[in-house]
Amino acid sequence: MASHPDVVRVRRARRRPVRRVRLVVALLSTAALLAVLVRVLLGDYVVALADLLPILRGETVPDAPGASFIVMEAKLPRAVIGALAGMAFGAAGAMFQTTLRNPLASPDIIGISLGASAAAVIALTVLDAQGIWLPAAALAGALAVSLLMYAVGRGTSLAGQRMVLVGIGIAALLGSVIQLVMTRTSIHDAQAALVWLTGSLARATWPVIGLLALSMLVLGPLLALCARRMRLAELGDDLSTTLGVPAGRARLGLVVAVALAAVATSATGPIAFVAFLSGPIARRLCGGRPSLWAAALVGAVVVVASDFAGDYLIPDVNLPVGVVTGALGVPLMIAVVIAAGRAGKA
Repeated sequence: MASHPDVVRVRRARRRPVRRVRLVVALLSTAALLAVLVRVLLGDYVVALADLLPILRGETVPDAPGASFIVMEAKLPRAVIGALAGMAFGAAGAMFQTTLRNPLASPDIIGISLGASAAAVIALTVLDAQGIWLPAAALAGALAVSLLMYAVGRGTSLAGQRMVLVGIGIAALLGSVIQLVMTRTSIHDAQAALVWLTGSLARATWPVIGLLALSMLVLGPLLALCARRMRLAELGDDLSTTLGVPAGRARLGLVVAVALAAVATSATGPIAFVAFLSGPIARRLCGGRPSLWAAALVGAVVVVASDFAGDYLIPDVNLPVGVVTGALGVPLMIAVVIAAGRAGKA
């Protein structure tokens, strides 16, 4: 039987990683709030921090009569929708990567986001869908791709790997479908679809933000409930089943993650590499432990900061947020793949 000092040491060893995760989440929450404030207060039109609270209350600032309109109709909507979409992409990516035990298993890599994009582009250009029908089409496309991946991968010991491979193939096919649709539609519709496909916060409006926030209020708690099953799924199908959580139940969180990624994609377009990178960055910060909260906050910081950089990094050039995250994501993706390869050899 272990002595009392040994028991104390074991308890401290168990608590240390939890304390680190909590500290990382607190620091990332602060970073996300600062990123939102920078996006709202700075830029071509600088707003004083002391004026922000009166503006949020709907009051007119005497020294800056146009500040209220600029903040409430331009700056704040972009910051809010960027933070919400980044959190959705980050959490969905972490759920996929941990549950399927593959760093490439991300909605923007294995076809989930492209499924939503293809369905939304077809609805936009062929069916002239507007309003609620556009996110509905995106959700249907993402669910269709995920069901196809699950049908191919289920029933095997390498289901996760097969789902990733099938997803990458589906992503390539859907990319061709999108290109075909773009060549067959009018220039006006193709331009609108292209802006949407790039990933942009320029279409941020309060009704869209309301729909995204409502969806996250419903899907977020469901995803949090699946967090424990997500950690057990990381141990493998056999061991997770032994511990009382069959592999099928452990992957229920993937359904919620698909819906979360689809809703975010329908609001902002497929912002490249956010879902892919948020999980590994959060895991590194948390000392190797997966954390949905940390991954979600990393996604929020990345999207809001990238949107600010896209607007003001290059003078007189406004880049969509998807262009910035795509440029940053390629070298980081190579680094993640190399690190995963080294870990596999070890």
